Amino acid sequence: MRAVLRTLVLGTVAIGWLLAATAWPQSESAELDRVLTQMDAAARNFRTTEASFVTDQYYEVIKAVDETARQKGKIYFRREGGEIEMAADIVETDKKYVLYSGGKVQVYHPKIDQVEEYNPGKNRSDVESFLVLGFGGGGHDLLKSYDVKFLGSVAANGIKAEELELIPKSARLRNNIARILLWIDPDRGISVQQQLFEPGGDYRLAKYSEIKINQNKFPEDVFKLKTTGRTKFISPQG
Repeated sequence: MRAVLRTLVLGTVAIGWLLAATAWPQSESAELDRVLTQMDAAARNFRTTEASFVTDQYYEVIKAVDETARQKGKIYFRREGGEIEMAADIVETDKKYVLYSGGKVQVYHPKIDQVEEYNPGKNRSDVESFLVLGFGGGGHDLLKSYDVKFLGSVAANGIKAEELELIPKSARLRNNIARILLWIDPDRGISVQQQLFEPGGDYRLAKYSEIKINQNKFPEDVFKLKTTGRTKFISPQG
């Protein structure tokens, strides 16, 4: 499960909302409901999204030494007939292609001509809930899996965004992701920035730009790995 969640760069009921509303001041709960409703509207109309991304991975190696790693590329989302597909073309620093399709995660490393395959199995719904965080996922659906808090309106990635904090409700999810910050563009109801914190202190910060929503259909090969006749396929454990 941890390996699957780390692979995905780059993404869930009324009772949950009522319980949350009683815990916060009415003004804050009203602001949260407004943002979640904007995300609901975007989700109803969602078909495709394309964006450029920059991701910084922060590693807390030891108390006195911190390390970071940066990745850049393009990411694509598509929903057809209730099925979710995601593809990420990572061009820096370690070129690779990440594909989620048919309930399976595949990571292609062209340099060594090898594909790692992960089958989420019973965790498929968890993986897909991460995939659509801020990109086609309903706002109020977040309340099924997370305690959600509205943190305010802030500048993020060049726009005024609405900041949300998500804490996984299940202990199993918290073993992989301690909390998530989402910065939502209020005009489009999608995420322009995300930050995922792991229990040990490491985190990943992703910023999205050149976002195109519901444009013309992608070329079909966007959601296909460009492997060779000699590509090796492996299935890592963990």
